[in-house]
Amino acid sequence: MQIQQQTQQADSIDLMINMGPQHPSTHGVFRLVIWVDGEKIVRSEPHIGYLHRGSEKLCEGEQYSQIITLFDRLDYVANLNCELAICMAVEKLMGVQPPERAEYIRVILCELNRIASHMLFYGVYGLDAGAMTPILYGFRERERVQALFESVTGARMMHNYIRVGGVNEDIPDDFGARMNTLLDQLERGVEECDELLSQNEMFLARTKGIGAISAEEAIDLGVTGPALRACGVAEDVRTSEPYSIYDRFDFGVPVGTYGDCWDRYYVRIEEMRQSLGIVRQAVAQLPEGEIAASVRRIARPPKGEVYLRTESPRGDFGVFLVSDGSDKPYRVKVRAPSFCNLQALQAMLRDAYVADAVIILGSIDIILGEVDR
Repeated sequence: MQIQQQTQQADSIDLMINMGPQHPSTHGVFRLVIWVDGEKIVRSEPHIGYLHRGSEKLCEGEQYSQIITLFDRLDYVANLNCELAICMAVEKLMGVQPPERAEYIRVILCELNRIASHMLFYGVYGLDAGAMTPILYGFRERERVQALFESVTGARMMHNYIRVGGVNEDIPDDFGARMNTLLDQLERGVEECDELLSQNEMFLARTKGIGAISAEEAIDLGVTGPALRACGVAEDVRTSEPYSIYDRFDFGVPVGTYGDCWDRYYVRIEEMRQSLGIVRQAVAQLPEGEIAASVRRIARPPKGEVYLRTESPRGDFGVFLVSDGSDKPYRVKVRAPSFCNLQALQAMLRDAYVADAVIILGSIDIILGEVDR
């Protein structure tokens, strides 16, 4: 008996999977739709907007001093960096120069905020990779910074501390002693965090060579901050277009080599060391004097427009401000680094495994309050 076998060619289809918008590893209310062929991602589509509050439009109905609280809620992990950007934009339009003491206080707090932000990234990225201990280390160090912020600004997160022309209040009498203790603790903490995770065999397997992107593609997509520097591009607004008093400090710009998840992670570890160096120099140079310039309580910048860039923990944070001469802005537009960096996600996910999707997304370190605004 002869048996005839027939092979039927089955049509294969890509399977669509929803990741979010209530997924614990999406770092906010974020939805990622991925199409997979087996375990490989063939296409991805980020969906944003779940946290949109119309912050930029709300600014048009608020006085300049009230806008600061709205900026606190954009990048809610780096509040002081956001406050600095809007206040410097108004100062640039008004031609106001803050006193030296205020400038130093701003830099000290913003660099500490950068460390606190990176510590949060370190902890949650460890969770993304399947490690529990890093978040305990990261939050221990972050809590020390938050305690200092509370003593200076009166609030743990929504500080509303930086003002047009300076800062709201002077630092406490014991600030110097507390800073010396804090900086020593943070230095030890960064070293412990580095030793715990960076060269861990499992962590290296999950991050090395994963989600790589070239410098050319990153630049084309508008990527900035640690995500761009991980590709080997030494671009940092604090050095390429210095603002405030950053040109007075000696610090380096850490860069990666391959632009993969591990490089994006380790650039932030090195940035914390550089920020500690900046803070130590600023504390040593901190002058006496006034903490605010003599400006009207209700600011009325002259008619005109201005664009100002700063280097937030996530990248190039820009503010475009248009004034019609009243006490409220005519238009406020934010160039949010998380929003721009998110454009690179599709390129990073191309041909990656489903299991690596969370690792790749986490390496960008997005904050959805800044993405959606």
